[in-house]
Amino acid sequence: MRIRHAPVFACLLGIGMLVLLRPAVATTVYKCTDTGGAVTYQDAPCPRQQKQQPIQLPDEPLTVPAAATSIAPPPQEAPPPSPPAPPSAPLPVMFGCQRATDGKSYLSDNGNPAPYQAPFGMLGAVPQPLGSAYGTGGTGGAGASAPELNRGKVTSGLVANNYVWVQDQCRELSPEETCAALQDAYDKNEQQLRQAFKSERAPFEKREQTLQAQLVGCPG
Repeated sequence: MRIRHAPVFACLLGIGMLVLLRPAVATTVYKCTDTGGAVTYQDAPCPRQQKQQPIQLPDEPLTVPAAATSIAPPPQEAPPPSPPAPPSAPLPVMFGCQRATDGKSYLSDNGNPAPYQAPFGMLGAVPQPLGSAYGTGGTGGAGASAPELNRGKVTSGLVANNYVWVQDQCRELSPEETCAALQDAYDKNEQQLRQAFKSERAPFEKREQTLQAQLVGCPG
């Protein structure tokens, strides 16, 4: 077979097709260049007047390399999960109470506090100083001038040291008042937690978790 005056590109294409179609045997192709510079490729030796360059083709047919397997990028590390929200807890029943002795208010989870004894003088039941109310001298005193009548005289010390039974008064808080009280308790506990030593934080941290769970049920 001889190809004459074919363009170089076409000749190379023909060589490629020859390699793919021929069986797996050793093949020699000759590149022939005539005196005019024209190049031809053939499977037989070139004529004597042409310059000859043998080209050895591979013994095995060319194989098309397999497509490179795409390498998937390494999976990105998932961000650490956020700490779970504290479970919702029902609002506790809270009471606003007033001490019977001095009238000060406080919060309690018991709406029926037990009675207790208090000195009568702490209750403010006597509208004027005890010495004036029960003394023998001065205007408005309750004492008597006769000696026999003064044996059972009521003194200021007797009244002040006399104990009576009293009980604090309480009322149940509304949900709004309960949430406000819980928030105040949470803020105070957080302040104590920040100021506590590491060895003292356990009860404050436990209290914090309890208050957080209760505050979940509050609006906002």
